[in-house]
Amino acid sequence: MHSCLAPSSSEGQGMRAGVISGILPWRISGPVSVPLYSTKQLPRTLRQTGHRRKTKCQRWINCAVGSENRALVSGWLGGKKKSPLQMLYDPDMGPRSALAEVHRQRRDLLRRACSRHTRRQRLLRPEDLRHVLVDDANGLLYCYVPKVACTSWKRVLLALSGRSRGDPLAIPAQEVHAPGRLPSLADFSPAEINRRLRAYLAFLFVREPFERLASAYSNKFVRPYSAAFQRRYGTRIVRRLRPRPRPDALARGHDVRFAEFLAYLLDPRTRRDEPFNEHWERAHALCHPCLLRYDIVGKFETLAEDAAFVLGLLGLPGLRFPAPPRAQAAATHDRAARLFQDISPFYQQRLFHLYRMDFLLFNYSIPSYLRLH
Repeated sequence: MHSCLAPSSSEGQGMRAGVISGILPWRISGPVSVPLYSTKQLPRTLRQTGHRRKTKCQRWINCAVGSENRALVSGWLGGKKKSPLQMLYDPDMGPRSALAEVHRQRRDLLRRACSRHTRRQRLLRPEDLRHVLVDDANGLLYCYVPKVACTSWKRVLLALSGRSRGDPLAIPAQEVHAPGRLPSLADFSPAEINRRLRAYLAFLFVREPFERLASAYSNKFVRPYSAAFQRRYGTRIVRRLRPRPRPDALARGHDVRFAEFLAYLLDPRTRRDEPFNEHWERAHALCHPCLLRYDIVGKFETLAEDAAFVLGLLGLPGLRFPAPPRAQAAATHDRAARLFQDISPFYQQRLFHLYRMDFLLFNYSIPSYLRLH
């Protein structure tokens, strides 16, 4: 995804060649000409962050923001401090950690899977970048996938950028997800997009597709605080798929069954009428990992370790990510197994085909609770 990697890094050289040869293109529609940069000639961000007061980050994150972020930006762009991207690929960092090797292998697996399973490469459009959030202060690009700790990651980015004050855990979810709170890469011009693609560390977090799907269903169609979501999507599902529905179900959409939800996803009319909602859209369709080259592919199943690795590249001491306890990950597996046990093998097979690319690209095995044969 980048061309500004350390010259002595063999992996960095390979990635630079990949960008130029178009093996994994990150092109923007329209003529765009972007020169190559060495690590000593990194392009400056287009806008320096303005003066902000220092934000106090409590409980789980201690970070430098505001005016200190301006020093950080000017520092790593001026060569005084290495950027997160340089830190990842720097061969002089000393012995490589086991986790760094894990992420190198994930990059290689993703690149090979893209080569094997995508036949035609198309031009990348600006709208493809809507889910890629930008942190200019720290040189980060984060593609968020709903139901993969994206609320926590947005809180971290808001705290790092100085856009929110106080304890990040106290930032209300509606504020975290409000449009415009964090800039999207799609909001910039092609030249500005390319500049950030070359200089910034790009990462995303993914999750076993069916566990993510089960989590989306439970969160949006079972819990009572999702009434607005249920009125929008639940009523549509009930009206289309349930014979002789009750009037209250038609009005509220509050009692959608899991089988009805899956039938709605598999119905050709659903995607013909409008794109999938982001909560059940496939991760590869949100983040386009075969068009954009990601430096780190984190996984929900190893969230604590992977998040710590990303934040460690920032070089800010005391940075912590509020990962859920491991018991919660086990609970999501059990929930998915319980929901899918009543789904016929025929519909399990069709659903697997729908989410097949997420399984292949991110190296997930077929869940043991499925009956595909």
